[in-house]
Amino acid sequence: MATRNYSSLHSVSAPTAACCLVASVMLLALTTLSAPVTAFVPAATTNSPITTGVASKTTATTTTTRLFQSTRTATPIGEVISAVGAGIDEEEFQPKKEKILKEPALWEYNFGLQDPVLTLPHGIVKDVSAPERFEVSEEQIQTLERDGVLHLKGVFDQEWVDYLRKATAYQVDEPHFWAFAGTASKLYDYIQRNVWQTNSAFARFYYHSAMGHVLAQCGRTDEIRVSTDLLMVNPNKGFKWHQDNQNGPISWEEGLRFWITMDETPKDYGAPVYLKGSHKNNVVDDQAVFVDIEQEGLEDYKDQLLEFRTMPGDMLVWHPRTIHKVDGPVDGIWTSYRRVLGGTVAKGGAIYHDKRGSGGVLSDLGRHGLQDGDKLKSSFFPVVYPQFDKQEAAERDSGKVGRNPVDIVTKIGGLATKASGERFNSFFQVLGSRS
Repeated sequence: MATRNYSSLHSVSAPTAACCLVASVMLLALTTLSAPVTAFVPAATTNSPITTGVASKTTATTTTTRLFQSTRTATPIGEVISAVGAGIDEEEFQPKKEKILKEPALWEYNFGLQDPVLTLPHGIVKDVSAPERFEVSEEQIQTLERDGVLHLKGVFDQEWVDYLRKATAYQVDEPHFWAFAGTASKLYDYIQRNVWQTNSAFARFYYHSAMGHVLAQCGRTDEIRVSTDLLMVNPNKGFKWHQDNQNGPISWEEGLRFWITMDETPKDYGAPVYLKGSHKNNVVDDQAVFVDIEQEGLEDYKDQLLEFRTMPGDMLVWHPRTIHKVDGPVDGIWTSYRRVLGGTVAKGGAIYHDKRGSGGVLSDLGRHGLQDGDKLKSSFFPVVYPQFDKQEAAERDSGKVGRNPVDIVTKIGGLATKASGERFNSFFQVLGSRS
């Protein structure tokens, strides 16, 4: 099989690149129609080897940080250890700077359901134990409502962080087909939307961890459903100032964004920066992703910067309209991990909004049967608080929940137009760094 050769999205005009992206996704969907039926049924699982990273000193008191590296890493760390062990001065040994993760080969992508077969933390019994709890104060909730973003430290302990790192290492070693477009675009070293649908470890994290309880408190709601999620490993150069509009089929006010971090943020880049209170602005178009913070109407926000250097187990919660950015390394090469599980949840009472004909449809490609105006109640948008639904979990495990190639073509077909390309212009402007 020939080696893939992907040109950078930055090398073409934004509207043209947008149309090309849509066409590529449609082509991928059409290609899968000719695949054998077994490609879309739950596949037999395999356990890929997971290596343990080097212990690191994070304070004056020695503490051990387990990285649970992917076997797909370039492993410069191992080369350094070998050199030092051989008596070579570490400062003199400077291996070539290279990405910590290697891009999957075309034939390495998997189909169907995947299960890393991980033991849940704290003695939790899979699909039996109630979700854990983590108390958020009234002051913290008010901070979120006022500033548009909230940093919660230490929501998840070392056991949960280790669990997520193992699940991520497995996923990188066994890349799923639904990560193909994002990873091939080189936006991230690995990125997969709706990873909970294909990897059971992430689904069980949502079912049993305190995530749902945290977000229910933050949203002052009695129910939380997962609208869409993203497993993100190492953004290349980062993302300029933007607002989130890939939140699934819900409105701005019906959702909350979340980030759960597995690694320490580097000192020089990688820390999310938000414009304080910018979720209250009334000048940025709903369809826009990229935001020019110098535009008229943002004067009260552009200098109100909130930067958060998150640590393993921390959680960020924000309003989908809060303007923010993330700077990556200037050369786009990550020699460490920045693993994040993020996405959008829907509050209780959310309504299904059909977003066909807009960019929002890209986060709603499942054949769930909901119609515009229906209550958002479906195994495609599983409830995780106050309690996961066993029937919804069973439908997910049976392979009923997922993206359907025919439905993808139907839903995104209307995007390959000039008007849609212009609408996506904003998306392609957001790619980049430090501006």
